[in-house]
Amino acid sequence: MTTDVIADADTVLRAAADVYRRDAPALATIEELRIRLHEPLRLAIAGMVKAGKSTLLNAMLGEQIAPTDTGECTRVVTWYRYSATPTVTMHPHKGAPQRMPIRREHGRLVLNLDGLTADEVDWIDVGWPLEGLKSVILIDTPGIGSLSDETSARTKRFLTPEASPSAADAVVYLMRHVHGADVHFLEAFRDTAAGAGQTVCAVSVLSRSDEIGSGRIDSLLSAGKVAQRYERHSDLASLVLRVIPVAGLLAEGARTLRESEYIALRELAGLDRADRERLIISADRFVRPSDKTTLSTQVREDLLARFGIFGVRLATALIRGGARNSSALSEQMVQQSGLIELQEFVSAQFHTRTAALKTRGVMLQLQQLLRERPRDGLDEVHAGIERIAASAHTLRELALLATARSVGLPLEQADAEDAQRIIGAEGTAAHTRLDLAEDADSEALRAQVSSKIDHWRRVGQSPLTSRATLGVCRVVQRSLDEIASEVGAGRSLGTATNVMLAGGPGDGLGHHTAQQGEENEGGLGRKKKRKRFAALAQRHPLR
Repeated sequence: MTTDVIADADTVLRAAADVYRRDAPALATIEELRIRLHEPLRLAIAGMVKAGKSTLLNAMLGEQIAPTDTGECTRVVTWYRYSATPTVTMHPHKGAPQRMPIRREHGRLVLNLDGLTADEVDWIDVGWPLEGLKSVILIDTPGIGSLSDETSARTKRFLTPEASPSAADAVVYLMRHVHGADVHFLEAFRDTAAGAGQTVCAVSVLSRSDEIGSGRIDSLLSAGKVAQRYERHSDLASLVLRVIPVAGLLAEGARTLRESEYIALRELAGLDRADRERLIISADRFVRPSDKTTLSTQVREDLLARFGIFGVRLATALIRGGARNSSALSEQMVQQSGLIELQEFVSAQFHTRTAALKTRGVMLQLQQLLRERPRDGLDEVHAGIERIAASAHTLRELALLATARSVGLPLEQADAEDAQRIIGAEGTAAHTRLDLAEDADSEALRAQVSSKIDHWRRVGQSPLTSRATLGVCRVVQRSLDEIASEVGAGRSLGTATNVMLAGGPGDGLGHHTAQQGEENEGGLGRKKKRKRFAALAQRHPLR
C-alpha cells in the first residue's frame, strides 16, 4: 500500500459521509476516521507496571517530557504529538477539554490533573515542538498488572477494546520476563489491532536489560541472548515481530546528557583504577561518602538516578576509551543502549507501512459503523472497502512474516530466508528486499528483481510444490511484482491479489524452523501445518 490507498480511503469516507449526512453521531465518527487517516502513525508504548515505559518514551523523544514517577498522571493514557508550540490538554470523562499549565521541574514536564483523579480523566494530549513527532504520535499507557484494576483496565480498553479495532496502529511492548499477562495482552492486541488477528503490529522490548547481568559492563550482551531466546518462545513468536533488548534509563540519560554530568563522569574515569572500581562496585557503595573523589554524595546520587550503576560504569569506560566530549559520550552510550536498533526496526517495519496500517484500522472502524447503523445506499461504500482490501498486500506481508516466526515456512532454508527478505523482514526498501547494497544502481536492481521473478515462478510452477508452499509463493510473487514496478523492471507474474496468510520478521529458517516449531508447540505435525497454511491463504484481510 502506498499513499494512493489513503486517497482511496478518503473517497470511501466521503461516500459514507454523504449517506450519513443527516446522522450527526455517524458523521462525527467519520470525521474522526478522516483525522486518523491523515495523522502520523500511532505508536503505543505498553507493558507491565514498572517496565520503564515512560523512560523509553523520553529516550525515543530525546527530551524528558513524560513523567516517570508514580503520580496520578502516569495512570492516564497520554498522547504525545507534534505542535509548533507546547500545549497540554486534559480530556475529562465529563465536561469540556481543559488546557493545562506547562510546568517543568528538574527538566521534566509536570502534568497536574487540577484536582481530578486518574479515574475521572479520559486522556491527556501533549503537543510538543519536536521534529521526531512529525512522523509519529507516541502514546504512553498505564502499566498492566497494576494493583489498581481500573489502571490496568484503562490500558486494555484503549489498546484492546472488545468491540472495535485498537486506537493504536502499532505497539512497542515492554517486558522484563515472559509472563502470562504479557502473552494475553499481545494476543488481545493482535486480535483487535490493524491486522485484526491476521497480522502482527507489535515489537517487544526486553526492558531494563542492563539489570539482567546485575549491572555488569557486559549486561547488554547477556540481554541480547535472552532476547533471542524469547523470540523463539512458542507463546511470543507469532505475537511480536522481534524482541529487542534496550536499557531505557541509559538511553534516556544519554540522549539528554548535560555537560555538567559529562564533567562529573570524566572525573570518575580519571580516578586510579583500584579506587574507581571500589567506588562503582555497587550502587550502595557509589553513593557513600568518599575521599577518593571531589564529587559530593548528592552529585553521585543524581548520576545514579540518571544513568543507573551500569550507565556510570559504561560511561567511565567509554571516556577512558576516547569519548573526549559530551557529544561523543552521548552518541556512544545511545549506541550501546539498544535504542538505535529499536528505532531502526520501528522505522523499517512500521513507518514504511504507515499507509497500510492506518487505512486498515480506519476501514475496520468504518465497517463497524456500517454494521451498527445500516442504511440504504451504502453499496458504493462497501465496494470501496472491498477494493481497498484487494490491494492490502502490505498486510499480507506482515501476516506471512508472523507465520514464518511461529511455525516456519514450507520451503527449503535458502528459499525461506529469501522469501522473508523479499516480503520485508529486514526492511521495505527495494535494495534491502533484493539483498543488494544500498548504493546499488537501477540496472542492478532491475536485473536482480528479474532473476528473482524467474526463480519464484519456477518454485510456484513446480509439480512438487504443495498447496501450502504455493500460498507462500503467491505472496512473495506479489511483492516482487511491486518491486519490479518500483524499479521499472517491467516484469509481472500476474499474481493473485486476494491471498491472505496469517501471522513477523522471520528468523531466516525454513524447514528447520518448522521442525523446532513442532517441538515448541506440543507436537503440531506437518500435516496440520500444511492445512493451516492452505486455510489461511483464503482469509479476507478485512474480516
